[in-house]
Amino acid sequence: MSGSGLRERKKAKTREAILREAFRLFRERGYNATTVEQIAAAAEISPATFFRYFPTKEHLVALDRFPPLVEALADQPPGPPVAVLRGAFRTAFAALSAEEIAAGHAREVFAATVPELLVANLRKTPGVIREVGEIVADKAGRAADDPRIRNAIGAVVGVVAMVWLQWAQDPDMDGPAEIDTALAHLESGLGLSRRP
Repeated sequence: MSGSGLRERKKAKTREAILREAFRLFRERGYNATTVEQIAAAAEISPATFFRYFPTKEHLVALDRFPPLVEALADQPPGPPVAVLRGAFRTAFAALSAEEIAAGHAREVFAATVPELLVANLRKTPGVIREVGEIVADKAGRAADDPRIRNAIGAVVGVVAMVWLQWAQDPDMDGPAEIDTALAHLESGLGLSRRP
């Protein structure tokens, strides 16, 4: 393994340790009662190192971290918006191990149950959707303000949110597979004649 590959792996392990310890402390003490200093100590790093990975405590549960959709979108070939977004979800989930998917899912469920985190993620939503919209519009050969792009992204967000809510209630569900199946159904026009 090259030196840069080793560094990236070490950075990924540090990031995962921060997240693991943060969410353990959040469950034990509560989100508001847990400090960055406590998280850093539990992850065996300095607070300065914590801030190199996460600018604030809120960023531990940032909406755009799981799956890493924006990065996956950039790698998709041109095509219709729903197909591009479906491909991005597939790519993003395929890049994660089963443990990373489970840990990310647990974090997202937690974020949806803490009012301050829910509000923080809602504040980020317009920016994330704007960024996704620009990439999707480019892949579709359309302007970012094209209402059809807005509609397609809204439909995908709604479908994924519905699956995510079900996945939160049923952690044994294969969330990535269900998201892909749901997006295939959306892509085919949402017909009710048979299950996709």
